[in-house]
Amino acid sequence: MRRTITSLSSLILSIILLIVGNAYLMTLLGLRLSMEDFDPGIIGWILAFYSIGFVAGTLYAGRIIEKVGHIRAFAVFAAVLAASTLIYPMAIDTWLWGFLRAIGGFVMAGLMIVMESWFSSKADNRNRASLFAIYQVIFFLSTAGGQVLIRVADPASFIPFSLATILVVLALTPLSMTRRTSPTITREDRLSLTRLYRKSPSGTLGALVAGLLISAFYAMGPVYADRVGLDLNQLSNFMAAAIVSAMILAWPIGRLCDQFDRYRVMLVAAAVAGACSLAAALVGNASMIALVFFVGLYMGISAAIYPIAVAITNDLMESHQITAASTALLLSYGLGSIIGPLLSALFMDVLGPQGLFVSNTLVLAALILFMLVGPQHRHPTVEQQEHYYPTMPEAALGVAELDPRNTEFEESTETMEEEGLKTGPVASRSDQ
Repeated sequence: MRRTITSLSSLILSIILLIVGNAYLMTLLGLRLSMEDFDPGIIGWILAFYSIGFVAGTLYAGRIIEKVGHIRAFAVFAAVLAASTLIYPMAIDTWLWGFLRAIGGFVMAGLMIVMESWFSSKADNRNRASLFAIYQVIFFLSTAGGQVLIRVADPASFIPFSLATILVVLALTPLSMTRRTSPTITREDRLSLTRLYRKSPSGTLGALVAGLLISAFYAMGPVYADRVGLDLNQLSNFMAAAIVSAMILAWPIGRLCDQFDRYRVMLVAAAVAGACSLAAALVGNASMIALVFFVGLYMGISAAIYPIAVAITNDLMESHQITAASTALLLSYGLGSIIGPLLSALFMDVLGPQGLFVSNTLVLAALILFMLVGPQHRHPTVEQQEHYYPTMPEAALGVAELDPRNTEFEESTETMEEEGLKTGPVASRSDQ
């Protein structure tokens, strides 16, 4: 295991730098737009373009990687992301920023595919669960680190954008200097959302709601904090608390999912998250401690809805369908992430800053109502459930290959072992 981590050290460093830079930029953009007195509705539209680009990237960026290889594709995607980041402070324009957000979402999806497919190629039957956990911790901590950086420089200046660019460019260095061969990327079977919904209605809708809630908070959370009068340090703590809470709550919620019916766990999670969201709307900035507590609990539980939806769905799938189902769930999440900023911005226009949490409360109430009266299929008993694995949806592009439930991965691992490759990465076209 130690040798595997050492061999992945350059990749891990690239992941940390890239995720910190991207998370920092996402928070910075929402805050800067709020400081420029843009209407919440306009802010929501601008930031929703990131999700549109990300969804497109999950569908098409893989073709670029197949043609030029992982390292060249990573360099191209990172260069485009760095260049687009430098353009933001040159002109505060609605259409320009929306276009840049779409470009950023597309190339970020490509970067995630490169990193995660490379990460998963190093897993074998002995270490894959540990690698799965390590990857999630790296992602959570890096995202939280991006929120802390918001206090480093004045968001009204060009310096924060330069800092985000520096982090993205530095992410190029470790991976570009590696001497290890990159893995191949294979075309996965697709599962339509319609077929997925017929098989697992609660899993499909749960993924969509998770995308809506998380994207709404990431996009409009900084706007909310600015509009209620939080200073930079408080805003930084406000955003970081939500991400750290998601990491802390992932394990206990996972334990509950393994011990109880996951359908009921998601129902209770939605109810608790909805109550915390409503409490955050009522508290506002009257008490910073109470606000951070309720927001942290709300986001920590909301972030768990996606992996619960994945677990519910995978319990109903054959082993060979897990990768296709994971891709379809990610698409459902992506569609929700497009709706999230737009819906929350609409409520914030009408109700003020607290509209962010009011809209989220109503969305969770709708999920609860659907799960109680909507079409449902018979779910496995607790004893028949597969083991639960927490995952961040933004980090789910290549995780299906690493998931221990995927028998296709086991078969490919055994084949590689028989060929004497010891489950190492296979040279890409660019290396042949």
